[in-house]
Amino acid sequence: MLALSLEAQAERDERPRGVPVKHPFRFGKWFAATGWRHLVGLVVVAFALFPVVFVISSSLNPNGTLTGSNALFSQIGFDAYARILTNPQVPFTTWFANTLIIAGITAILTVFLGALAAYAFSRMRFTGRRFGLITIVVVQMFPQMLAVVAIFLVMSAISDWFPAIGLNTHIGLIMVYLGGALGVNTYLMYGYFNTIPASIDEAAKIDGAGHARIFFTIILRLVAPILAVVALLSFIFSVNEYVVASVILIETENQTLAVGLTKLVSNPRYADWAAFSAGAVIAALPVVLLFLYLQKYIVGGLSAGAVK
Repeated sequence: MLALSLEAQAERDERPRGVPVKHPFRFGKWFAATGWRHLVGLVVVAFALFPVVFVISSSLNPNGTLTGSNALFSQIGFDAYARILTNPQVPFTTWFANTLIIAGITAILTVFLGALAAYAFSRMRFTGRRFGLITIVVVQMFPQMLAVVAIFLVMSAISDWFPAIGLNTHIGLIMVYLGGALGVNTYLMYGYFNTIPASIDEAAKIDGAGHARIFFTIILRLVAPILAVVALLSFIFSVNEYVVASVILIETENQTLAVGLTKLVSNPRYADWAAFSAGAVIAALPVVLLFLYLQKYIVGGLSAGAVK
């Protein structure tokens, strides 16, 4: 024992100072500490990616049914993409353009109007301010499905007087989207606006700036992260929304992708699931590109807003 102790002491003396001691790898200890987290992460990622992989596999399946898509990528072909892009009875490009126009305008106006309302609730004190905030929260408790009949009746009545913003118009659908999303987005941005110190506004007012100049030149730059989040959520909602769009947009040429693609699988005798999956993959591309574009603003805006 004495010889072993002296040998270990000699090894420690020979080892350079500052060099960490390498312990043998123990799988059980590593798995109990951090390994199980990696396992859970892999399971969650696989669970989240499986629907995406299945849809891509179905879109590459030459057959029009899902029965042959259970084996992923068993058959690969672009017949479904060619069929949905060249079929004269399926105006996919028109639906795609309608979706981008409606979703883009809705996202821009939602951010602008929501930011104006949030700034007013955050920085100004007026009669009915507290009641307005409570009303915004209470209204969001009711699901949108309850208002579909009322929306249809209102838009039908508007069509009699102003056909340009009534039923079967993109402007009418955008107005409905703005009215439905303005409340929750205003409350979301209101909380973020409150994190901006009011001393910044006071310093700008001393220099002679008014509310409009403070809002457009100072506040909007500081709240860029929440503006990017609201724009992304609004765009995704407008692309995926089906119920209200199917009620307001009647003619085929005016419909969006969510409404138009549903017709491909609405026939009980033959549902072209391959073409539907191909259209879903193409429809997801603008959302993915917008997310990748706004990601740098969401991450970089947090640090940029803190630097003066």
